[in-house]
Amino acid sequence: QVQLVESGGGLVQTGGSLRLSCAASGRSLNMFTVVWYRQAPGKEREFVAAIRRSADTTFYADSVKGRFSISRDTADNTVKLQMNSLKPEDTAVYSCAADDSAFTNIYSPRAFDYWGQGTQVTVSS
Repeated sequence: QVQLVESGGGLVQTGGSLRLSCAASGRSLNMFTVVWYRQAPGKEREFVAAIRRSADTTFYADSVKGRFSISRDTADNTVKLQMNSLKPEDTAVYSCAADDSAFTNIYSPRAFDYWGQGTQVTVSS
């Protein structure tokens, strides 16, 4: 079992930055593949970024590539999502999820057993 809690969301102007954090308790996040998804009102949940267990290979949606960066912080057992050059279309509830397989289908939310409650990100134009 692992419990996930997101933090770091908020209101920011276009072009600004935020850093989201996915904190884990119960087990080390180093043992998990971790993803960030987001969901805007009236839209389906959308893959944002992932970091795989073991190799720490990272993946990004085309819409955020070059602007967002996912990384592990072993010191505080978190996975961070650094978001730069934010746009109004980035507005959504951002959630992290974890699975203990290194081969999880990161593009399928149903593949993930553990989810946080989400944090709101709002980008004003």
